[in-house]
Amino acid sequence: MNINTLDTNKTFLITGAAGFIGFHLSKRLLNQGCRVIAIDNINDYYDVNLKNSRLDVLKPFENFTFIKADIADRLMINQVFEEYRPDIVVNLAAQAGVRYSIENPDAYISSNIIGFYNILEACRHYPVAHLLYASSSSVYGANKKVPFEETDIVDSPVSLYAATKKSNELMAHTYSHLYQIPATGLRFFTVYGPLGRPDMAYFGFTQQYFSEEPIKIFNNGDFNQDLYRDFTYIDDIVEGIERLLGNPPNTKDNALHRVFNIGNNTPEKLMTFIETLEKCLSNSLRREVIFKKSFEPIKPGDVPATYASTELLEKAIDFKPKTSIQEGLQRFTDWYCEYYKVK
Repeated sequence: MNINTLDTNKTFLITGAAGFIGFHLSKRLLNQGCRVIAIDNINDYYDVNLKNSRLDVLKPFENFTFIKADIADRLMINQVFEEYRPDIVVNLAAQAGVRYSIENPDAYISSNIIGFYNILEACRHYPVAHLLYASSSSVYGANKKVPFEETDIVDSPVSLYAATKKSNELMAHTYSHLYQIPATGLRFFTVYGPLGRPDMAYFGFTQQYFSEEPIKIFNNGDFNQDLYRDFTYIDDIVEGIERLLGNPPNTKDNALHRVFNIGNNTPEKLMTFIETLEKCLSNSLRREVIFKKSFEPIKPGDVPATYASTELLEKAIDFKPKTSIQEGLQRFTDWYCEYYKVK
């Protein structure tokens, strides 16, 4: 199968389909005529209205089936696999957020460990052509060597969220080895864009501006020790996933499990990102926007820099993310102003 061509005869199961990445991936597949079975528990970690707005876009597609369920519910997951027999599974359901994992660890064990185990067991008993699952750049912890490469040692996570994602990679590797499940882990790097997650900094900064609150910048106010992030636009993430769907690992790779970074390969200073967001919001509103700022110590679990090497991804699918933060943030602020009807 050509890596740039989707097999629209296959059935795709996407967990976390009301989430940010899950929604955009589902929409891309549905637009191309694919059959999408979607699972989400619509939890209230952030604004449920935003999740429902995403689903409202997907529901009119006749090839779309939505099931409200929690992947931690093993019986329900087995029933879905039994009924729909998916060919390709993309597990994007997870409890997200580094800082929230410090306050509410139970949610991470339930969704990210038990839930992912249920997905693996279902793929074992109802064999699939390819399992793709969300990992995270957070697995690199406080690694000093940059850019981060997939071969780097990732044994020192600095948050429970990161530990659960590292666990997912180990679990997937083991299941692939024991039960010949072709599996691909995706280490996402700071994904942003329209219909994004309100718990992400760029979204929160925009909300705080309209609430006339100062934005909190966690770098101690030390501009010589600025945070760097490899900000990756949502369309680039979806393009990478789409190209990988029909390109599973095979025995020629010596293992049926592999991991890829999906990042922009162009880290930006957090302050540069904030200045760009101000300019884009100014363009959307046609007036000057300057955020009120307060500087605070770096939070536990945060890391000073993320920077993806994308060589393995390029070699596998001839693609690397390329959207600039100027282009991506302009699309976000245009969407935000229209969606929330702000002036």
